[in-house]
Amino acid sequence: MAAKISHADVEVGTELPAQSFPVTRATLVRYAGASGDFNPIHWNERFAKEVGLPDVIAHGMFTMAEAIRVVTDWTGDPGAVVDYGVRFTKPVVVPDDDTGALIEVSGKVAVKNDDGTVRVDLTAVSDGKKVLGMSRATVRLA
Repeated sequence: MAAKISHADVEVGTELPAQSFPVTRATLVRYAGASGDFNPIHWNERFAKEVGLPDVIAHGMFTMAEAIRVVTDWTGDPGAVVDYGVRFTKPVVVPDDDTGALIEVSGKVAVKNDDGTVRVDLTAVSDGKKVLGMSRATVRLA
């Protein structure tokens, strides 16, 4: 695969298509099984509250993975991501109902480098709160 977006066609300020990602308790159980992270704060409401959380929370790495999908969907190539990092600022609280939570992610090209890469800054919000800080990806474009 190769990135479908041309470096020449992108400018600082280019906005990536925003996306929303639903998260339910069932999503968390599936992610726990796939990742091997069975920490009870991600599935046991009683335990989560006992340790001071408002409710069960999504895995940080799950939240991070959902956010980068905005970039990989935009480029058309997950391998185009050269570097990616975030700070976890707030948890994604996932209530025990049929709706769950929603992670809303937007991105914008912040830096255009001469080497064919761009830096994309991402904003990830859930329940009106920014859940990732300093969420940045360096991406090699076509």
